[in-house]
Amino acid sequence: MGVRTAREGYDVFDFDMLGLAPALNDALRRIGFSQPTPIQNQAIPLAMEGHDILGLAQTGTGKTLAFGLPLIDHLLAHPGKPAPKTVKALILAPTRELVNQIAESLRSLCEQTKLRVTTVVGGQSIGKQIGVLARGTDILVATPGRLIDLMERGAVDLGSVRHLVLDEADQMLDLGFIHALRKIAPRLGTPRQTMLFSATMPKQMEELSRAYLVDPRRVQVSPPGKAADKVTQSVHFLDKAAKPSKLREILSVDAGALTLVFARTKHGAEKLMKGLVADGFNATSIHGNKSQGQRDRAIKAFRSGDVTILVATDVAARGIDIPGVAYVVNYDLPEVPDNYVHRIGRTARAGRAGEAIAFCADDEVDLLRQIEKAMKSEIPVASGTSPEPRRAENPGRRPAPARHGGKKHGPMGDRPKASGPKRRRPRHRPAA
Repeated sequence: MGVRTAREGYDVFDFDMLGLAPALNDALRRIGFSQPTPIQNQAIPLAMEGHDILGLAQTGTGKTLAFGLPLIDHLLAHPGKPAPKTVKALILAPTRELVNQIAESLRSLCEQTKLRVTTVVGGQSIGKQIGVLARGTDILVATPGRLIDLMERGAVDLGSVRHLVLDEADQMLDLGFIHALRKIAPRLGTPRQTMLFSATMPKQMEELSRAYLVDPRRVQVSPPGKAADKVTQSVHFLDKAAKPSKLREILSVDAGALTLVFARTKHGAEKLMKGLVADGFNATSIHGNKSQGQRDRAIKAFRSGDVTILVATDVAARGIDIPGVAYVVNYDLPEVPDNYVHRIGRTARAGRAGEAIAFCADDEVDLLRQIEKAMKSEIPVASGTSPEPRRAENPGRRPAPARHGGKKHGPMGDRPKASGPKRRRPRHRPAA
């Protein structure tokens, strides 16, 4: 199967030019969206023509609307109440948080229509989910594991599905959901349109696209491994034992800003969060050992600004869209380079600028080199010295200069403590 690459751009400057249903244009105006993002600009016209889509874009570029708008437009053009237990469109996502986020976005678009958006995820009452599905639904957003549980109980009939969306497909591969997809796919209706969206493009994605997409159009607005343009990056070389004090130093500089801190393990994230709280910081955490209710409350508090520090693992934070995040701190470097790009994409969203700060202990230097190789650039050094020489990607290339002409200020480096009271910048608040 070949993958056709879409042409670089459609001359579309506002959503009205896309030919969407009037109800969708009204919803977009009500929400405050007027101009499509590049991924939306390329994917929506092709999807409305019925093509399968392989969409590659870094996080924060608007992938949900890229598949959601053409999907809803098609359902509005083919009205009719779904039969009991049936589903017209299925969206699969790897985490409960992402499922809820997608559903929230789609419901805002369907507010003035009769379309029903339903979610099924683990950690919630399966009995209630069976009851909701009994009425049938237009759009089902689900995690693969819980969906299979419901299929095995005869609670849902996927034979009427004519639209399948796989969101954050690379993360599904990492979590082993490919086996779940093999159980779900044979139960779906045919012919159908399939759209696969991902922030990164690992080698296994080609196999996935061959298995589930038919003559797809590939749309890509940024190459894999490319960090968001407005993210300012830096790295601190330090001993592992010095990480806690360096983190507290950074968090104290801009105490009112929303800061997302990444830890490598569930135990590490929880321990780090509890230590911050004990020291008076306004922190919470999300990871796989938290219940769904705890995770939902943590994200809600972080989104509203009631909590300013969220400590998370990669899987739990996947797909979280909170525009007000000012800083991302890589307390532990990820073992997969692409995850670094995805992590720092949690900031600099919705046109804002943001800072991504990495800690690198001696045993993480190889991980840092892999990240820099994937991005084809070196991360500027804020403090400390690498235990080994940094080799630039291109011969003769100079090392990246330190910010502020070599002076280290703010979270990016050492800052002398002021004698008077700390002056806080205005709190970053999420966009409405």
